[in-house]
Amino acid sequence: MNLLLVLHNIFGRKSASGMVRSWIGPLPMFFATTAEAAEVVLSSQKIITKSREYEFLQPWLNTGLLTSTGSKWQGRRKLLTPAFHFKILEDFVHVFDEQSRILVNKLNQAVVKSNELNIFPFVTLCTLDVICETAMGRNVDAQSKTDSDYVQAVYNMSQLIQHRQIRFYLWPDWMFKLSSHWPEQCKALDILHGFTNKVSALYANDYFKYLEPVIRERKLEHQQNKRQTPDIVEDSQKTEDAFTSPKRRRLAFLDLLIEASKDGTVLSDSDIREEVDTFMFEGHDTTSAAITWSILLIGSHPEVQELVNEELDRIFGDSDRPVTMTDLNELKYLECCIKEALRLYPSVPIISRTCQEDVIIGDDEIPAGTSVSICPYFLHRDPKYFPDPELFQPKRFQAENSEKRHPYSYVPFSAGPRNCIGQRFALLEEKSIISAIFRNFHVRSLDKREEIILMAELILRPRDGIRVHLEPKKKQ
Repeated sequence: MNLLLVLHNIFGRKSASGMVRSWIGPLPMFFATTAEAAEVVLSSQKIITKSREYEFLQPWLNTGLLTSTGSKWQGRRKLLTPAFHFKILEDFVHVFDEQSRILVNKLNQAVVKSNELNIFPFVTLCTLDVICETAMGRNVDAQSKTDSDYVQAVYNMSQLIQHRQIRFYLWPDWMFKLSSHWPEQCKALDILHGFTNKVSALYANDYFKYLEPVIRERKLEHQQNKRQTPDIVEDSQKTEDAFTSPKRRRLAFLDLLIEASKDGTVLSDSDIREEVDTFMFEGHDTTSAAITWSILLIGSHPEVQELVNEELDRIFGDSDRPVTMTDLNELKYLECCIKEALRLYPSVPIISRTCQEDVIIGDDEIPAGTSVSICPYFLHRDPKYFPDPELFQPKRFQAENSEKRHPYSYVPFSAGPRNCIGQRFALLEEKSIISAIFRNFHVRSLDKREEIILMAELILRPRDGIRVHLEPKKKQ
C-alpha cells in the first residue's frame, strides 16, 4: 500500500484531470485520484455498473445488491431501503448492546490470563453475532467459539478473489477451474453457503437446488403471524409505514425479504439467499475492520482516549446500563474518531465501475467498457482537504471543520446513487461496540502504525491483527 501511495502521489497529483491510467495485462484501467474526478464517477446515474473485478464475487454473492446492476439493482435498492429506516435500526440497538456485553465478558476472561492480546478476532466474532441476529434473526453464539470456520472462509475467499483480480490470465472461468485455486474456492463456498443454508457438501454448481432451512423456518413463522404482520405493498411510503409502525413486531432483514417475496412471485428463495449472503459479507467484515482500526488509533493517542472517556462519563456516568439510540446519537466525539479512523483505514480499499459509454473526466475521454477505480485509502490522504494527512485528528470531522469540505473527498461508504445502504447501521454498531470497550477498559495499543502490514484484499485489514494492552476500569 505504501508503494502504491507513493506512485499515486507522484502521478496522480500531476494529472490535471485527476485521472491516471494503468494496465492489467492487455486491459487499461483508470484511477480517479482527486475528489473532483471521483465525483464525476460516483455521482453519475449512468456509471452504476460494477467493474469486471466484481464478477469474481458472484459465486459467493450471486447478483445481490452489491454486484447487480440496471433494473435488478434499482428494484432491489428500492425494496431494501425501508429496512434501514431509523425506527428499524432502533430495534437493533438491543442486539448491539447484548453482543457488546458478551464481548466485554470475553475480554475480561482473556485479560485474566494476559493483559496483552490481539483484539481483532474478538471483534470479528462479535460483529458476526450481530449480523447473524440482525440479518437472519438467528443467534449463532459465535463468540463462545475459539475459532470460526465461517470467518476463516471469509478470509480465504477474499484472498482468492483478490488473487484472481490482479492476474488477468485467471479471469476466464475455464482457466481458473484448471488452477489449484478452484478446489480452494469450492471448499470456501461450501462453508460460506452452508452457514446460511445449514446444508453441508454444497458446491458452486448445485447449491441453488436446495431450500434454505433458515428461510423455510422463517417463512413458517410468517405464515403463523400473518394476521399481525402488515403486507408489503408496492407504494414506497406504505412500505416504509408497514415496517415502522409502532404495532409491528421486531424484524430482521430476512423478514423484510420474505414479506417482499410475495410467496415467491417477486423474490425466489435463491433471490432471498443472495441478499442474505450480501448482508452477511457487507455487514460483518467491514465493521470488524472499522472497529479494530478505531481501537488501534484511539489506543495510540492518550489525549484522544481521554476525550472519549470524558464523553462516555458525561453520558453514562459510572453506570452499567444498556446503551440506547439516544446515547449513540450523543456520542459525537466518538463518531469523529470512527470517521477519522475510516479516513486513514477505509474498510473497502477500492471502488470500481465500468463505463457503459464514453465519459469525459476533465480533459480525458474514458472509452466505453473501461474500468474506473477510486481508492479511498489514497483519496483520503489528499493534503488539499486533509492537511497533515497521516496524523490521526478526530477534530477534522467536527461540524465546523468538515461542512465546507468537498463531499467526494471522503467516501468510506462510497457515495452517490450506489453509496452503502447500510452505513447508518454500521456507524451505530461501531459506536455501540467501541463505547462498550472504552466504558470498561483503558486501552493502550502495542503496535505502531508504520510496523503494521496491511492486507488490501476485499477489506483493508491488518495481516497480523492488532495487539493491545487492556486495563479493566475500576467501578466506583
